[in-house]
Formats: sequence, structure tokens, C-alpha cells
Amino acid sequence: MTSQITLAKETGPDPAARAGLRGHPWLTLFAVAVGVMMVTLDGTIVAVANPAIQKDLGASLAEVQWITNGYLLALAVSLITAGKLGDRFGHRQTFLIGIAGFALSSAAIGLSTGVGLVIGFRVAQGLFGALLMPAALGLLRATFPAEKLNMAIGIWGMVIGASTAAGPIVGGLLVEHVSWQSVFFVNVPVGVIALVLGLVILLDHRAENAPRSFDLPGIVLLSAAMFSLIWALIKAAEWGWGDRKTLLFLGASVLCFVLFAVWETRVSEPLIPLGMFRSLPLSAGTVLMVLMAFAFMGGLFFVTFYLQNVHGMSPVDSGLHLLPLTGMMIVGSPLAGAAITKAGPRIPLVAGMVATAAACFGMARLTPGTGTLTMSLWFALLGLGLAPVMVGATEVIVGNAPLELSGVAGGLQQAAMQVGGSLGTAVLGAVMAAEVGDTFGDNWQGAGLPPLTPEQLELAEKGVQVGIAPVPPGAPEPVAQTIAGVAHDTFVSGMSTAFTCAAVVAVLAAVVACFTKRGQNAEVGTGAAAHI
Repeated sequence: MTSQITLAKETGPDPAARAGLRGHPWLTLFAVAVGVMMVTLDGTIVAVANPAIQKDLGASLAEVQWITNGYLLALAVSLITAGKLGDRFGHRQTFLIGIAGFALSSAAIGLSTGVGLVIGFRVAQGLFGALLMPAALGLLRATFPAEKLNMAIGIWGMVIGASTAAGPIVGGLLVEHVSWQSVFFVNVPVGVIALVLGLVILLDHRAENAPRSFDLPGIVLLSAAMFSLIWALIKAAEWGWGDRKTLLFLGASVLCFVLFAVWETRVSEPLIPLGMFRSLPLSAGTVLMVLMAFAFMGGLFFVTFYLQNVHGMSPVDSGLHLLPLTGMMIVGSPLAGAAITKAGPRIPLVAGMVATAAACFGMARLTPGTGTLTMSLWFALLGLGLAPVMVGATEVIVGNAPLELSGVAGGLQQAAMQVGGSLGTAVLGAVMAAEVGDTFGDNWQGAGLPPLTPEQLELAEKGVQVGIAPVPPGAPEPVAQTIAGVAHDTFVSGMSTAFTCAAVVAVLAAVVACFTKRGQNAEVGTGAAAHI
């Protein structure tokens, strides 16, 4: 399917002036990158601030969890719908609204005096972030010609890697030396810069056959399906996988997805035309993104606990130790874009997932005493493996969708990452819990420590699942060291099993990557030929 691009009416500089600035592909990439940086930085910077928020506002553990879960749910549920809004009204408009709303929500959080307000504005952040992310990909898709799109997505991935890496470090410094509110206030000047750049540089591209109406029943069904799925994954660790509530939400998710699929075949302008998935590369790219996020985010969840609770590092130090991972993503993303442009996505994607699997198998061999050099080598290999997958899978999904559905495709790519990350964290968390439950009691007894009551054992196991040693106050130093040794050995054993599972998923993803190929619908954007 080939689409022509028409432009929305604009006011401002004459066409000759705009030719040098507005709509320029590389300047568009710069403007988009600043906005994306704000959202991805926020994804990791807030985790560092949560303990300070809890202490300052007197929040409960459940309320602190909602600071993260509220954002995640809002983002995951609305991504595809937000992409459709961009296809309907223009990606420039939705991007600018997303930027402004995200910055204002961040300022409101910083001014909040109660945890309820923080949670409410975090939900708003998720909704505005959902508007921004698919629009960014839609703008790149419409602006860059096919032969330059991979390089653009590679630089986009580099920005994501850099801001993700900076989050814990910047967050730790701000919380330690300023306040937790500053973690949110920092988004305001970044948002203002991104908004000004967007107003001056971004050009609104509209596909001639862009959607003219909204599939409201489809939006409701898909939102209900995504909410039920993500909520079940979030709560599975607390409720248990066999609990009635978990099964109820999973069942509701399946039912809503089925009803959504049936409805989409009957409506004239569906939210997601199911014909998109007749493209085997697009379907493979979506599955690949889910599996990659499962292995990456699920495994990385335990790495932070390993560094902070087993090795005793501060959040800033743990962020510095993860720089080999994010650093290789920063370096590798534009290089991967160039390689994919030259050789196509299949070989880099397969090689990337093989490297990711090797890194996961390597991290399964970490011990409580593993040194920084060994950790850094495995982290670097993981980053090197992930870089071509982040770039290539994104190009496969967005490039194989028709131009008028580029927003939906961008939302699909982001939603696949959210589902995969949530699934990986939940499943590997269950693996860790099972391993700790099977071994901790025996390890405790084998170390000659005093017996624990069932209640004490259950409480201790919950701490060990995140690497915390259940050392009672006032315990003699030799006893404290023995307890810490048992707890850390048990945690690392569970982490090893979890990383082994992640490695197996990465191998499966390498097989899926064999079915990908270069996008078939990567039309040249309006004005791109004039600038590149």
C-alpha cells in the first residue's frame, strides 16, 4: 500500500524560509530527541526518588508502588489509542500536546503536598507520555527517506539509552543534594526547550488516506484488555499466579482481546486494522519486541537489587556500574542503524539476540563476590546485543506499516515493550520467589542458624527475594555475616535461574528475528529529498 503525504495548512515563515528549518529531517530528529529524553529520563529517575517521597509524605508501601504502577498503567493502556490520535490529527500536534502536558504534570507533582496528588499527576504523566512517544516515531517515519530511517531510529535509540543511563545518577544527585521535588521540576525547562523546538522545527505531515473517524468501541475494548493484562502482571507477585483475582483479570484480558479482534473485522475504520498483521515481518517484529523486553527488563530488575543490596552500592554507584550496558547501547544504536541500512535488519537482529542470550547466560554465573570488571563485561555485551534489536525491531514494525498507520505502529511498538517488560518482571519475579522458597529454609538450617517460625520465615523470604539480608537488630557480627551470606547466596541462586530463563527467551527471540525483513512501506517524507 502506497500513501501520498499532504500537509496541513500552516502559518508562519514563507516556504523558502521553512525549507531551511521547518521540516528539516535532522533538525526534526533533534527536536524529537529532546522530548523523548524527558520521558525516558523520567522512567528511571523517579525510582530513586520513591524512598524520599515515602518518607516526606508519610506514604504507605502500596501508595509508593502506585506512583510507579499508575504511570505504567496509564502509559500501556493508552499508547495505541494515542498513536491513532496522531494519525488522525497529525503527529506534530499530539507531540506538542504530549510535551506540554508532561512538563505541566511534572511541575504539579513537584508542588504536590499529598501522595494522592502525586499518584494522580503520575497517571497524567503516563497519558501525556503516551501521546508523545508514538508521535515521535510517526514524525521520523514521515520526515526521513527509507535509506536514512534506520540511522535516525538508531540515534533515537541512543538518546533513549543515554537518558535511561543518566536517570539513576541524576536522580540520586538531585535527591541527595536538592530534594525529591527537583526530580520532577527538572522536566519543566527540558519541556520548555522541547516545546519551542517543536513549534519552530516540526512540520505536520498528513497521509492522504489518514483515518477520519474514531473506533470508540475498539478503544474501550483494547484499553480494558491492556489494563486487565498489565494489572494482573503487576499484582501477580502479591496475589499469586493461581489466585482467583489474578486468573480473573487474565481471563478478562483474553476475553476483551477476543471481542476487540471480532469488532475490528466489522468496523469501517478500525483502531488497528488486523490486516496489518498479514505482514509476517511486522508480526515478527512485534513478537520480537515483547521477547526482547521480557529478557532485558525482567533481568535488569534483579541487577539493581544485586548491585545495591548484595554489593551494598548506593543508587548513584549502581547507576555508574550499569554505564557499560547503557554506554554500549549509546554507541551501538547509531552503528546498528548504519548496519541495518546496509545489510537489512535480519542479520543484525539475530546477532543482537544471540549476544543478548550470551550475556544473560553470563550474568547467570554472577556470584556475591563477582568483581566490577567481570560484571562490566557482561553488562557491555548485553548493551551491545540490545542496540540492534531496539533499532531494527522498531524499523521493522514502523516501516512495514502503511504511512497513514505510522502512529498506530509506533504505539504498537511501545505497547509491545511495556507488555514484554511487565511480563518479564512478573514471570522472572515468580521464578525468583519459587527458588527462594525452595532453598532459603534449607540454607538457613544448613548454616546452623536458630530456627525460624513460619511467620518469620515468610517475612525473611520476602526480603531475600530482593537481596535484603534479614539480620535482626543487635545481632553479633559473626551471626550477622552468616545471615547475610545465606541471604545473598540464596538471592544470587534465584537470580541465576531467572537469568537462565531470560537467556532461553532471548534464544527464542533470535529464532523469531529470522522472519523479519526491511520495511516495505517506508515512503519518502515530504521535503526529505530536499534536505538529504
